[in-house]
Amino acid sequence: MDTTTKSTTYTEFEKDVISGLKAYPKHLSSKFIYDQKGDKLFQDIMAMPEYYLTECEYNILKNQSPIIAEKFNLKEGFDLIELGAGDGKKTKLLLSHLSEIGANFTYLPVDISQNVLDELGSALENELPKVNFELLQGSYFQVLNQLSSYNKRQKVILVLGSNIGNLMHKDAIDFLKKIEENMSSEDLLFMGFDQKKHPQIILDAYNDPDGITEAFNKNLLERINKELDGNFQLDHFFHWETYDPETGTAKSYLVSQIDQNIKINKLDLDVSFKAWETIHTEISQKYDDETVEWLASQANLGIDKVFESDTGYYKNYTFKKL
Repeated sequence: MDTTTKSTTYTEFEKDVISGLKAYPKHLSSKFIYDQKGDKLFQDIMAMPEYYLTECEYNILKNQSPIIAEKFNLKEGFDLIELGAGDGKKTKLLLSHLSEIGANFTYLPVDISQNVLDELGSALENELPKVNFELLQGSYFQVLNQLSSYNKRQKVILVLGSNIGNLMHKDAIDFLKKIEENMSSEDLLFMGFDQKKHPQIILDAYNDPDGITEAFNKNLLERINKELDGNFQLDHFFHWETYDPETGTAKSYLVSQIDQNIKINKLDLDVSFKAWETIHTEISQKYDDETVEWLASQANLGIDKVFESDTGYYKNYTFKKL
């Protein structure tokens, strides 16, 4: 008699859904918002007038790319590795300048979404045909483990959009440590950090009146319905944003409006919600110079230079190994 049991292998998304919806309080990772629909919704968010982050960083790269490029090894060449490249709208400003001055470099955009990478690759071929590039699909941490193979010349690692703000400080330090471990003394980290500011400006950026951010967060539930045969009723949940000016932490939640039971058939999972129970979906951390310096120091990195937006709402920092 065969007594062996069949082992179930879950995808990363399935594991997150199981652990997150069984937990109390419930949570789901924001990285799984991004599929073809989620990518489009995030591009819509970045175009909103309330979402100041995009314009601030765009203007830094538009106005200061020549100064930023002076930090790169233009003589011997370098690899420009972007973690979380997205549509590359802001990065293209830097790429355009580097192309104009005939810099010797290869652009290596990394993103978890193959869809967004394919779109970026097509755009680069059309708009910046002189730029050499190689698309790398995967999570930050998967690709960071491959970074050490790029050791023949300087690596410039880009993390734009304050993506580090999606991590709690402990995880942000771990993330910075993994980058630092794959850096040589010649390498450079160029990273964006959204700054602390008036709380209402921050709340407005994540709670737009047109409901784009709500649709973006609810895309997690849509993906569960579509890919895992769930039966979430999206109109039984609403999006809620909080911001703590003391810690600089903005958090997004989906809140159940009623007592309800959800079935996720592919995972054989039943999930019950009480009225007003939450799913934590996203964190957006805000910073000041002292916090950035502390985070970097915990990962054996030091601030090399600071590039600030006109409003002071946003800063890009370059870091080197200590």
